[in-house]
Amino acid sequence: MEFALACFPSGGFDPIAGTDRTNSVLAGLQYDGLYELDQNFRPQPALAVSGAASEDGRTWTFVLRQGVTFSDGSPLTAAEVVSSLTAAKASERYAQRLAGISAVRAGADGSVEVVLSSPNGDLPALLDIPIVKKSAGPAPLGTGWYVLEQSGESWLLRRRPESWREAAHAPETIPLRAVEGTAGLTSAFDSRDVSLVDTDLTGIGALNLSGSFETTDYATTDLLYLGFNTASGACRSTAVRLAVSRGIDRDSLCSAVLSRHAAASALPVHPHAALYDADSAAALDRDPEGMETALTDGGWSKDDSGAWKRGRSALSLTLVVGQDSSYKSSAAGDIARQLNAAGFDVTVQRLAWEDYLSALQNGKFDLYLGEVKLTADFDPSPLLPGGALNYGRYSDQAMAALLSAFRAAQGEERISAAQALYARLGETAPFAPLCFKNWSVLSQWGQLTGLAPTQQNVFYQFGNWNFAD
Repeated sequence: MEFALACFPSGGFDPIAGTDRTNSVLAGLQYDGLYELDQNFRPQPALAVSGAASEDGRTWTFVLRQGVTFSDGSPLTAAEVVSSLTAAKASERYAQRLAGISAVRAGADGSVEVVLSSPNGDLPALLDIPIVKKSAGPAPLGTGWYVLEQSGESWLLRRRPESWREAAHAPETIPLRAVEGTAGLTSAFDSRDVSLVDTDLTGIGALNLSGSFETTDYATTDLLYLGFNTASGACRSTAVRLAVSRGIDRDSLCSAVLSRHAAASALPVHPHAALYDADSAAALDRDPEGMETALTDGGWSKDDSGAWKRGRSALSLTLVVGQDSSYKSSAAGDIARQLNAAGFDVTVQRLAWEDYLSALQNGKFDLYLGEVKLTADFDPSPLLPGGALNYGRYSDQAMAALLSAFRAAQGEERISAAQALYARLGETAPFAPLCFKNWSVLSQWGQLTGLAPTQQNVFYQFGNWNFAD
């Protein structure tokens, strides 16, 4: 069977300015970044062979790989890196990730300098952005394995013999099947016109496939979490927030509701990442005795029916969730079931998306089920004071200092800074991480082996893939 992929021509093929998911998947075969993330979210050198921060941590200098050319044969230079990162900073897709960059400039020795508004000791983890060269063709030029070609209404990827990467078993050409939307992609894969698709099987736009296929999951930075209203209601109490976090069986949630397409985590960092600390996670993970101790210390006690009360008041909580996602709705129901079995009184309120956002913005909740795609440096800033997702109005001066120290730290110091940050999260519980979702590569049965997809590149280690005859 011929190896073929899908494309969406009307969506455009620019890997920086484009937003179409189908076409962005193809970028992994055509373009390289300064770095690429491995399956543990560690940045590995690609077009940059090294990077070093200045003493104050605000300027990083990157040395470029020699001998790399674009698909027109022209050499990679600092100018293309500067223009690509500058364009990415202004793009819809990458603007938030690169918000901390003040300037990008070429060094006198051909290096690239990135100037930050504040130190980030793990900046390379953010720089897997495609480096491109402008072209009059259908797509910018890249330095990757393949180049995009068009002939009339037909599209294909042609392998570049001069690519700096090796791919012994890769096909010389990869036909691209033009599709329109999710329905067209589903139809193309079901009919075996397309060999591979990338999808979130727990997401709103998950493909509704009917045939048999192989599934290869990969880890993402997409965090599901419970947000607390720390400004009003029962969750003003740290004891209640800690008790809720310790009352949830995250492993059960991942298996029963998310069909194992998720990795349980009580920390805002994926278990595969070097920053993950098992001891810190255990302090916030399911612990029935710890839950009861926290509530007892907070002045709550159980009545004869097993319900938690303080005086005559029951421990009643409203959990809001958007009804647009059946998986999130089911997850909220499962969380409520678990907590109610432990003596809480949790009511789930399923809201239309606009009403859900309104409830969060106006503090009309005790708990909410949220989702955020963190950056690959696992910076939890969006969920903390000053962050766009701090709907619970959590404030903590000590947290600000710990967060700043974490962001600036490098190497082993970053791990210790992360542990200090997580310890404070364990003491104050501004939110309760639940799990990191997996995405999935679906491939035709028996056609491919050696897949090692990552969040940013379905074709990571493509040189090791094997293709059935």
